[in-house]
Amino acid sequence: MPRDPSQGGPNDRERLQHMFDAAQDVRLFVTNRTRHDVDTDSMLRRALVNALQTIGEAAARVTDAGRARVPSLPWGQIVATRNILVHVYWGIDADQMWKMAVEDVPMMILALETTFVSWPLPEPPSRSPDPAARAF
Repeated sequence: MPRDPSQGGPNDRERLQHMFDAAQDVRLFVTNRTRHDVDTDSMLRRALVNALQTIGEAAARVTDAGRARVPSLPWGQIVATRNILVHVYWGIDADQMWKMAVEDVPMMILALETTFVSWPLPEPPSRSPDPAARAF
């Protein structure tokens, strides 16, 4: 479901976290797998496509200032990959997707981890406990 527009969207740091989380998923998906598995396991193939799309969608919405905090990432290529995965779904190059998953994504994870050291997520605002809420 779409978010309530009055709540605003994620900020750059949160979008980078979304990229990181999806990249971690990619790394998990390919662990103990082979390139051949992409051809024979539709769940793996769809999981990789979805995670790479998430990375690209988040990257497309990171501002120039946010991108400048992680200059080693090929921002244009990341977004272009998302566009291909979404709009040219019938022509996805499985070899290229596998290469991204096993070579490019680990480098992305490292770049994001390095950035997060100096740019942690903000603490969520503390909320008073709701007296009407029940503990489960």
